[in-house]
Amino acid sequence: MPNVLLLRAPAPDGPDKYETAFTDSGYSIYSIPVLETVLTNLSDLERVIRAGPFMQSFGGVIVTSARACEAWKAVIGAIAHSDNKTSADWSDMPFYVVGKATSAAFADLAQSGAPSNLVPRDVRGEESGNAEQLAQFIIEDVEQRPAKLLYLTGDKNRDTLSRILSSANIEPTPLKVYETQGSSSFAAELECFIIGISEDISGWWIVFFAPSAANFVTPVLRRHFILPSTSEAWSQSPSVRLQARLAAIGPTTSSHLRDSLGLEVHVTASKPTAEDLVSAIFEYDTAHAA
Repeated sequence: MPNVLLLRAPAPDGPDKYETAFTDSGYSIYSIPVLETVLTNLSDLERVIRAGPFMQSFGGVIVTSARACEAWKAVIGAIAHSDNKTSADWSDMPFYVVGKATSAAFADLAQSGAPSNLVPRDVRGEESGNAEQLAQFIIEDVEQRPAKLLYLTGDKNRDTLSRILSSANIEPTPLKVYETQGSSSFAAELECFIIGISEDISGWWIVFFAPSAANFVTPVLRRHFILPSTSEAWSQSPSVRLQARLAAIGPTTSSHLRDSLGLEVHVTASKPTAEDLVSAIFEYDTAHAA
């Protein structure tokens, strides 16, 4: 069976569903993280925290990811270790969160010894599974309008939550506190990986999971793989680079690979699940078996 390179980080807390699905189907699977999240605008967040919610007319805080909680934790930790403490009190402010992971991140913060006046005690909405559900929860929860909420965001946030809240006379004030970028170690990790398997010249699949990641990794991948182009046939000539077929997790990524990067996509999963991805690749390999 061919080898499969997944351009994503495996699950950190247990068996990865994609790796398991491919392994169970007889593929040799390899995962390399291609993106990393970095905290940003922490000085702006510190100014907001030090000023306190009441001076800025905030009636609550919206936190839709554990990364945003990490930003809050980093700033209040810095304040705790500085000579310039603050009397601002955020402890009784409602913090609206998506999912149990974000709620748990704040629960951990409460046990960390951080200043009690900066640690939220009133965390709400953890049963919300997405931004739209959280927005509806906030609309039902907020008693007085107009209302103004601090909204800690990343760089990939959609406007769904802000749009729904604004229509209900609730003003989310966004502050970007983290962003996603290409992994600074991807090129080195890929090269080490290639050195380890360079003698294995059997077929390869490379699976793309997002357009932004594709833009970042494609030039690096070309150093080691022959990536099929929409204007070129599958190469039959010898090469020190490995030949690869390409798969995409969904139609958006597939269209980006084809239209923006000029790459031929051999397989697109019908649904963005491990099972559908493996099934599509397996069907392709079966149909094109020598």
